[in-house]
This record gives sequence, C-alpha cells and structure tokens, in this order.
Amino acid sequence: VVFTASSLFPASGRDRFVLDSSTGEVKLSGPLDFEDVRLYEIQVEAKDRGAPPLSGHCKVVVEVLDVND
Repeated sequence: VVFTASSLFPASGRDRFVLDSSTGEVKLSGPLDFEDVRLYEIQVEAKDRGAPPLSGHCKVVVEVLDVND
C-alpha cells in the first residue's frame, strides 16, 4: 500500500507535515502556531499495487491548541 497526500488546507501548511508513503504516518516538520492557523485538513489516499489497483481515502484533521492560555 502506498500513501499520498492529495490535498492540504490551508495550502500554506504544506511544508509543516510529512507523510510516510509506506506507513501512512503523519509527522510534523516544524512548529505550529495557534495564532496563524487553528485547523489543518489533509486528504490522504491509500492505493495498493494490485491489477487493477484499489484505493481508499480519508481526511486527517489537525486542531492546533493554544497552550499559552
């Protein structure tokens, strides 16, 4: 199974997340700031290598909390 991020909202957060294509694990590549963006939505697609290939998708929602308050 191969995992890909088909879209990210807002697009400005594209450099903030890393998706492992073999495990589907989503990691942060940098800090998130509550004052900049409070919510990210990542559309993830999983596709197998069959003939024909089958695929599925999901939406990953990341809510940023303000820990200073």
